Amino acid sequence: PSRGLGDVYKRQAQRILGLSDEMDARLGEMTGDVRGVLPLGASAMVAECLMAGVLADFSARYPQVRAQMVVANSQEIASRVAGHTVAVGLIEAAARQPGLTCDVCRDDELAVICSPGHPLARLKKIAPRVLADHKYVSREPGSATREIVAGYFRDNRVPPDGLRTQMELGSPEAIKAVVATGLGFSIVARALVAREVQLGTLLAIPLHPPLRRKLYLIQPEDRFQSRLVSTFVQFVRQHMKGTAP
Repeated sequence: PSRGLGDVYKRQAQRILGLSDEMDARLGEMTGDVRGVLPLGASAMVAECLMAGVLADFSARYPQVRAQMVVANSQEIASRVAGHTVAVGLIEAAARQPGLTCDVCRDDELAVICSPGHPLARLKKIAPRVLADHKYVSREPGSATREIVAGYFRDNRVPPDGLRTQMELGSPEAIKAVVATGLGFSIVARALVAREVQLGTLLAIPLHPPLRRKLYLIQPEDRFQSRLVSTFVQFVRQHMKGTAP
């Protein structure tokens, strides 16, 4: 019984905090200020490569906004946006759930990454069929990057199930760390390994034919967009184009 009562108190506390956040945002609506709590979601790659810079710049411009970001794979973020626990999501594949708007906000190139001592390191470009002979470090099921890479192999007549998959890892950082040991190769966004390439711990080698993917901004289609959310969405779109407002 005490546990049930505790759950009730917890839900009530969460509701009160939610109402407080909503009142803060509504006050901003009336005064013209951009303020309040901004619940966001991003896939691991987007969070690591892009969101830190976006949020730092947005916070500097709008100091009365408190961003709360959930990091998960694209499928989970889309579910959270559809369930209204996240106001805006940034993911790597078009969301399939009904009730969402899904807009392209950026176009990125993916590349093969490997250690400098790996046999692939001597190549300038890499065809998909060559990769079938080497150990592969993959993202986990539910990852948009995993789906995009699998589709690329299928399009180039390399069955994804035939790859020598050694590991399935849930974060870009884990993949980079494993690949840097020389265990195998992976395929990630070039932007994800810019620092490691500069330091010389990893190489990023273009695929041939090239592999590009789009990043998507998703929102619930059935909810009124607050001034805070609309301001953030506009800011993200301009930031992703390299022209922060």
